[in-house]
Amino acid sequence: MNKLSNLIFLFLISSVTFFSQTGQFVKTDGKTIIDSSGKELFLRGINLGNWLNPEGYMFHFNDVNSFRLIDQLLRELIGPEETIIFWQRFRDNYITEKDIRFIKELGFNNIRVPFNFKLFVLEDHPEIFLNEGFNRLDSLIKWCEYANLYVILDLHAAPGGQTGDNIDDSWGYPYLLENDTSKQTTIRLWRKIAERYKDKKIIIGYDLLNEPIAHFFENKEQLNSELEPLYKRIVSSIREVDKNHIIFLGGAQWNTNFEVLSEPFDSNLVYTFHKYWMPSEQKEIQAYIDFRERFNVPIWMGESGENEDQWIESFRKILEKNNIGWCFWPYKKMDSTSGVVSFNKNDEWELIIKYAEGSRKNFEEIRKNKPTRYLISKALSSLLTNILLDNCTINYSYVRSLGLNKTQ
Repeated sequence: MNKLSNLIFLFLISSVTFFSQTGQFVKTDGKTIIDSSGKELFLRGINLGNWLNPEGYMFHFNDVNSFRLIDQLLRELIGPEETIIFWQRFRDNYITEKDIRFIKELGFNNIRVPFNFKLFVLEDHPEIFLNEGFNRLDSLIKWCEYANLYVILDLHAAPGGQTGDNIDDSWGYPYLLENDTSKQTTIRLWRKIAERYKDKKIIIGYDLLNEPIAHFFENKEQLNSELEPLYKRIVSSIREVDKNHIIFLGGAQWNTNFEVLSEPFDSNLVYTFHKYWMPSEQKEIQAYIDFRERFNVPIWMGESGENEDQWIESFRKILEKNNIGWCFWPYKKMDSTSGVVSFNKNDEWELIIKYAEGSRKNFEEIRKNKPTRYLISKALSSLLTNILLDNCTINYSYVRSLGLNKTQ
């Protein structure tokens, strides 16, 4: 940039930073969310899935479908030390400041940031906090302040597991709802996050537990009864250090079941639902609208997508007709049109997929079936290059289906 452009850029940064420090916190007012200038805020967001909580299907894996299993796969392929280095570089490249500026330019006004507790707390020694997750959020929040892009923090994988499936990186059961150590760790983590970011007005709030309690557990009703009491404990702890940020509460059974929720117990709550793979019709969201009317609280569609553009556009219009803000899923994934951007799957990656989905039941098979070191290295290094925004393909038809500004 020339000298004048540099001065303009610095002025814009300082202006946004000043605004974010002196404006009001985003808050609720009856059924409405109010922005930092006191005006109604209609949320149009995108989820940064796969960045701080990788999911196997994003890499075209079927069986190796959680962060723990992907990490195990990598350790088999390249060893523990190189795996740690890989994840650092992956997080460096997957979401950068350029991605954040691009998201803002497209017309989104917020991002939802799914994260795994393992980046913040040592799993086997939960009394020990880790720097990795906090450092990543620190950088992201700074980028978002410069871009004036709101942030919602989402605990996607909680201690013990809140869902009981691959998405929460659990052991196949929502042990969080039954184990008090896991509950205490979750409460401590949210308190730590809230204390660290209590003054950050670019943060809208905290989405406490993503998609708690899958539908296929026989004792789901008992698990459901534990959800709201846990929410109350987390909120109580957060409010001791942060009285300003909104707190988002999701229903049970993948954020679809609001019957487990009673009247609001805090004055700054938003209730969030997720809907996938259903008819794009009013009846699919009517229960959440009825909840909003009954309790005079805002509702928010925190996840949907993974569908054809026509369906995305139709569902988005139904949400907007009913004044429901949205946050679609996801921003970036491998070799796919059902997201904002797509990164290429190189030829060597097919060998990684073949190994991941093949038999690895003992050490002999691991040694026998692994690709060569050269091919593994080429596959991983190409992946790390491909995920950079400059090397991605923009799915403009997906962007248009969301009714946003930048099209081609």
